Amino acid sequence: MSGVGGGYPSDLTDEQWALVEPLLPPARVGPKGGRREKHPRRRIVDAIFYVVRTGCAWRQLPKDFAPWPTVYWYFTWWHDDGTVERIHDALRGKVREADGRNAEPSAGLIDSQSVRTADTVPVASRGFDAGKKVKGRKRFIVTDTLGLLLAVHVVAAGVQDRDGARRPLLWTRLDHPGVKKIWADQRFAGRLVDWVTQILGRELEIVRKDPDQRGFQVQPKRWAVERTFSWLTAHRRLARDYEASPARSETMIRWAMIGIMVRRLTRTGPATRPGPRPLTRVSAAGHATGW
Repeated sequence: MSGVGGGYPSDLTDEQWALVEPLLPPARVGPKGGRREKHPRRRIVDAIFYVVRTGCAWRQLPKDFAPWPTVYWYFTWWHDDGTVERIHDALRGKVREADGRNAEPSAGLIDSQSVRTADTVPVASRGFDAGKKVKGRKRFIVTDTLGLLLAVHVVAAGVQDRDGARRPLLWTRLDHPGVKKIWADQRFAGRLVDWVTQILGRELEIVRKDPDQRGFQVQPKRWAVERTFSWLTAHRRLARDYEASPARSETMIRWAMIGIMVRRLTRTGPATRPGPRPLTRVSAAGHATGW
């Protein structure tokens, strides 16, 4: 760990920073070159991770970070210009390749999660999930079979799964054309299956519970997306939705996944798998390419 900053558990190590730094945009300068940025980029990124991990308000950032308005300005800039998505997607490809897979997946999983919102969240973007008895927002995510994020969409909790799933499935079709099949649970059955087939030209397979199942049981093929939600809600900022807009909520989720992926890329011990190993397939040349 470098001597930079306060040494918080959420801070990036030198090795992790080396993965993120080249993916950040050039510093903004004036027409005549302008002045250098006052605060190191690394401390800005560390401050964002501190908020994501601890759940603190921007105004409560420790004083050894840059002033909170500065950190929030960078958070907004990198949200608006697509930097966060570009960092996230570049790291996802690296993680897949490190796992012996193609950078782009050929299969995915979709699920939703309803979470409560803070009182400061605008009423217009909140709703009530009658099934889960949650008043707040609903997160739809599409992941690959490793549980890495392909698409995320945040809506009011009252939106039905079959309706809220269309946009992230469309984004997955556009951004990841190699994904031919997506697994989902029974809440996504019905008209959505036909829509995916007819409009997107892809297959949405419903994974149904065993009729004799009693209590919770890990579902084949779907455990990876459920694990991703566990990863996300381990970040206190995501245990509840505090963001003013759904789009900012989506960015917070991507920041959490960026932190997960840089740790995965730099860990030194053997990988541990809390669930079944994701499915792999063998190419014509005999190479395991995975889904």
